[in-house]
Amino acid sequence: MMKQNKGLIVRLMCVMSLFLVLFNGCGNKEAEVTLTPEQLRLQKIANIDSTSLQTILPLDSIEGYDRLAEISAEAWMLIDDSTGLVISQKYANEPKFIASLTKMMTCLLALEKGNMTDTVEITEDVFITKDSRVRLGDAYEVCYLIDEMMLLSDNDAAYALAKHIGGDTLRFCEMMNAKADYLGMTNTHFANPNGMPNLQNYSSACDLVKLARYCMADSAFAQIVGTVEKDIPLTDGRHMPCRNTNALLMTYEGCIGIKTGFTRQAGNCLASAATRDGVTLYLVLLNSRSMSSRFKESTLLLDYGFQVMNAYKNK
Repeated sequence: MMKQNKGLIVRLMCVMSLFLVLFNGCGNKEAEVTLTPEQLRLQKIANIDSTSLQTILPLDSIEGYDRLAEISAEAWMLIDDSTGLVISQKYANEPKFIASLTKMMTCLLALEKGNMTDTVEITEDVFITKDSRVRLGDAYEVCYLIDEMMLLSDNDAAYALAKHIGGDTLRFCEMMNAKADYLGMTNTHFANPNGMPNLQNYSSACDLVKLARYCMADSAFAQIVGTVEKDIPLTDGRHMPCRNTNALLMTYEGCIGIKTGFTRQAGNCLASAATRDGVTLYLVLLNSRSMSSRFKESTLLLDYGFQVMNAYKNK
């Protein structure tokens, strides 16, 4: 009996030894893991480092830091795109009303799901806010209606796109929320495609930074939000001149987008991105005091951000 037990133990030890040899052999081979472009895109936007920079640099000694106290905005996040380092933030993970920054998600889904040459007519069921440039009976190709929505922040254009792509706006909102979940936007819920006042339409500065970085990886999206002005054709041959509501495109060196927003509920909001000397910064600013202050405060933060990243590179 003892011999049998001893033989069993020996066989088990041999099997274990063989396993260890095989395991170690595999471990010596360099693992080759190839991520898809989409996986890399998701990995990048998930990289948000809120703590490292302050351990490397004395941020309060960088030029422009003292002016951050002047900012009236309720919340913001400023981040370096390549490293994910958070340069400055305030209440960045708290849900806030976001006005037309909502349209970043609407634009993204329209580009991903829509047929750019389809015709969309402005019908009574999408002619809702009536403060838009589109008019009842107008018709546009999808690509041009997206341009109008993003450059002019056209609310009814957003409704028309949502109905066309989702079948109805409720279904489109489900698509928006599914995409938000996919992107890891944990403090976000969409209740309409344009950001008009609704207690169930909200996000956080951090979540919107994720969305902005993801969106700008789409060259079509980046081209739209970086356009200063464009002549938008209707299907009947008329044209509508459009000028981007984002003043930073005209006034801030290196600005490449992205989107303005305003309602009384949300205040003045701005998602912006700028590139200088190989550094790209993303900023989401929520509930600034006025239309002009959102641009001035974004300029203060972006200027400070470039100073910080210059000090970081030379550290």
